[in-house]
Amino acid sequence: MNGPLEREIKLRVGSAGGARATVVGAGGTLLRERRLQADSILDRPDNTLGNAGCSLRVRVEPDHCFLTYKGQPQPSRMKLREELETGVDNPLVLFALFERLGFTVCFRYEKYREEFALGDVVVAIDETPVGTFMEIEGSDEGIIRAAATLGYGPQQFIVASYRSLFEQQCLADGVAPGNMVFES
Repeated sequence: MNGPLEREIKLRVGSAGGARATVVGAGGTLLRERRLQADSILDRPDNTLGNAGCSLRVRVEPDHCFLTYKGQPQPSRMKLREELETGVDNPLVLFALFERLGFTVCFRYEKYREEFALGDVVVAIDETPVGTFMEIEGSDEGIIRAAATLGYGPQQFIVASYRSLFEQQCLADGVAPGNMVFES
């Protein structure tokens, strides 16, 4: 079964407040208020999924939990990959189930996310431990149009994952990468 394709880009921004003002000024309307997302990437000890360019993610929010499979990235000027996602009632049971199937959490990351509708795309403002980003998800044309409306061009598109951005930052800082979480 081939699932739907996710298309997205990230744009590095100076601040969440500035990004919010830009999105609202361009006609964006709030879809979901700011909340903490705690994401866990699971894999087998031999890194089966990671070696194949795939990922299995459990996302926990204050009132929701989602299980997401992301397939291998496909050639594109944007981040393009299969995405299968479903809601989950109990994340603790889900983690226990995956543990029994031989999966463990290999990376955790957190971000504060707020989402807006802008035309036919969703614009998320993500505050992460490695900076603030706008993530635009939709069709190729919608993403390009929304980015231009917000004052960005293709040369500013980031297609790397937050994990990759975090690992690059750790390398630049000369520290060993761990988990990308906010300090308590």
